[in-house]
Amino acid sequence: MATDTENAEQSKYLALLSLSALGIVFGDIGTSPLYAIRECFSGEHALAITDLNVYGVLSLIFWSMILVIVIKYMIIVLRADNKGEGGILALMALVYNKTTNKSSPYLSQAVLILGLFGSALLYGDGVITPAISVLSAIEGLKVATPIFEPYILPITTVILVLLFSFQKFGTGKIGIFFGPIMLLWFGSLGVLGAINVWRAPTILYSINPQYAFDFFILNKAHGLIVLGSIFLVVTGGEAVYADMGHFGKKPIRLAWFTVAMPALLLNYFGQGALMMFQPETAENPFFHMMPKALLYPAVILSAMATVIASQAVISGVFSLTRQAIMLGYFPRVRILHTSYKEIGQIYIPLLNWMMLFATLFLVYFFKSSSSLAAAYGIAISITMVITTLLVFELAMKKWKLPLTLTLPLFLIFLSIDISFFAANSIKFFQGGWFPIVLGIGIFFIMATWEKGREILKLRLHKHLKPLVPFLESLDKSEFSQAKGTAIYMINESYYTPPAFIHNLEHNQVLHERVIFMNIETTENPYITNKDRLEIVNLPGKTCLIKVFYGFMQSPDMTNILELAKPLLEFPIDIEKTTFFLSHESLRATPLPGMAIWREKLFAFLSRNQLQATEHFKIPRDRVVELGMQINL
Repeated sequence: MATDTENAEQSKYLALLSLSALGIVFGDIGTSPLYAIRECFSGEHALAITDLNVYGVLSLIFWSMILVIVIKYMIIVLRADNKGEGGILALMALVYNKTTNKSSPYLSQAVLILGLFGSALLYGDGVITPAISVLSAIEGLKVATPIFEPYILPITTVILVLLFSFQKFGTGKIGIFFGPIMLLWFGSLGVLGAINVWRAPTILYSINPQYAFDFFILNKAHGLIVLGSIFLVVTGGEAVYADMGHFGKKPIRLAWFTVAMPALLLNYFGQGALMMFQPETAENPFFHMMPKALLYPAVILSAMATVIASQAVISGVFSLTRQAIMLGYFPRVRILHTSYKEIGQIYIPLLNWMMLFATLFLVYFFKSSSSLAAAYGIAISITMVITTLLVFELAMKKWKLPLTLTLPLFLIFLSIDISFFAANSIKFFQGGWFPIVLGIGIFFIMATWEKGREILKLRLHKHLKPLVPFLESLDKSEFSQAKGTAIYMINESYYTPPAFIHNLEHNQVLHERVIFMNIETTENPYITNKDRLEIVNLPGKTCLIKVFYGFMQSPDMTNILELAKPLLEFPIDIEKTTFFLSHESLRATPLPGMAIWREKLFAFLSRNQLQATEHFKIPRDRVVELGMQINL
């Protein structure tokens, strides 16, 4: 009986997780029916509405979803978890670790570049998704009456401003409603699609892949252009992988196969059936499926679904940024936690308002979701190529799968990804340039920051001395002894921190108890408190505390000291503790390293990044900073 109860509880928990996953993970891919088929049969590159074209498009949609979302992401890519976490940076950390140890430095550098560039491109998705999703939902009002047309952009603006303004309150309080709303959304998609499929059941013949091949034979180059619009049905694949850590593989797969996928396919087939009998509905087949009495409720539900989809993408960008900061690929910025219970719920004010500005720029620059569709897809198609390459490397190096199995699958997925990229690249000058330019800009910031930190470390080594030999040679009688504990923050546990040397040389002061603290971010997403600290006793009343955090966690000095108290050989009182930090003033020089302009960029980013006291949550009134000038 107890077993039955446990099974019932587990099933209930799995159902709740799956419902939550439906609301967060599938928001992006779930709103694609608003614009995907419409872009194939309307606009500048519209296809003629013939049976063969409709069947061909639906066949391509069906098999793209099966090959890309089901086989590639649901079955294979979700296996590539970094201690439960997903996303391209987590994947890069997983692969980069392997190649650093066992492969050539060139391969290691290639993995690093691919990972950083792929993650940088996701920022473009973070601003385009809210713009195209909300705009396409509000455009449904035009189907009801042309009177609303002048108000489409203002209404979209209000919704987007409210969406970004509410980020500071977190999604914890409203997140519980996401799942039921998206369940209603997917249910509506499925019912509307099924009604139209019932009227024309022969539309299901398009499942035959022969129609996909015939489509390209019939349309030739025009078919490749339309493939860029068909790609819109799978753009949420990367979001599925990135959100894996929040819910786990099983709930995501359950939500996909039982609700999201059947509803999406039914709706796409239903839109195709509608257009075959009413070609004039091609301008917006999704809203033309609606009975007139339900049109306004449908617009409201669509707007809610697109806000949820946008929320998921915005939260994903916040999470990605924190990962980049913790892994050392991005300058420190202020990160606020919006929940005391959920570590993943964070808010980054600077990034939030920059994304709002970029999103509104897109809305008013492109003015319609059809124009925005040209900008949407090219960045994600490149990210999908990068994900395929990294997972292939992972399958070979870590999973130890035979080449005879991995190579054919790799070539199939790579050919699909490259085909989608080629189709989207045609739209570069129609708006596809925006996410590429944005991605390249962020990539250069990340690459410059990573390279700059490496150069800074090399320059600092010239001024540093090995820690243990320096302490052994230290004559304490030469210095005045100060009461209490001094904590010196160090970047590398082997070297003496500059602040310690400067304090001895200029102030002639040595505290009675000295702690050297090195906080390191690991390539694991989470480190438990049990494994947080490693303490090494040094000569005299000194010790080295090595602190380990995962790249999904944020350091907290109070927590560190509470964990350290029972492990130290001497007592420590944070109220009688002084923290010494080194502050480097950076100057760009012609020395070997980076181009002057990149050195100036690194120096600028370093000056303006979040102070270490706030990043590590160190009490401000207990901090002393000692500076030195470094020539880059």
